[in-house]
Amino acid sequence: MNGFDWNAVQESLPLLLEGFRVTLLATVLGTLVAAVLGLAVAVAGRAPSRFVTVPVRAVTEFVRSTPLLVQLVGAAALFNTVEPLYIGIAVLGVHYAAYTSEVYRAGIDGVPKGQWEACRALSLPPRRTWQAVILPQAVRNVLPALGNYAVSMFKETPFLAVITVQEMVFEARKYGADNFAYTEVFTLAGLIFLVASYPTSLLMRKLEKRLGH
Repeated sequence: MNGFDWNAVQESLPLLLEGFRVTLLATVLGTLVAAVLGLAVAVAGRAPSRFVTVPVRAVTEFVRSTPLLVQLVGAAALFNTVEPLYIGIAVLGVHYAAYTSEVYRAGIDGVPKGQWEACRALSLPPRRTWQAVILPQAVRNVLPALGNYAVSMFKETPFLAVITVQEMVFEARKYGADNFAYTEVFTLAGLIFLVASYPTSLLMRKLEKRLGH
């Protein structure tokens, strides 16, 4: 390609790979937070007390109704003594927990009523009912959807650059500004995102088809 600086690609690749390491770390830890917190929110949403369900639903709706970018900037302003990467991981986790909670809710609602009735007939305590009967079935059914949210989170990690987390797009923008090579470095960053996310998306589709049978 005319005007395309391949030397810039070669020179920027180590920087982008270091940024990719941060991107991957934020995605993995953020996904773990979202998976655990989302499950807790889904279970809390079925609590018999309105003192539990009303605040949980209010917070969930607030998170879903505000942009991730605003949440990142607000959290960074409130917790300005905390490492930006930790803030980014927490915000990503909380933001996606609001969505994964609905996925879990659908999975729990999809468990046949006969399973609940059998647990009551056997006088199983609530904790045992959830751990041994309900959650294993619900989580199995929602694994593909959770995987898709992990891919979405991966693609939204560039937002972390606004709070100075040195992920891949942050490194690309910095290199591009210093060397006037925006086209080369952002093309390379886009290819890295594609190579990392596309196979995962295919895997999630395959898993969804397999679990659907």
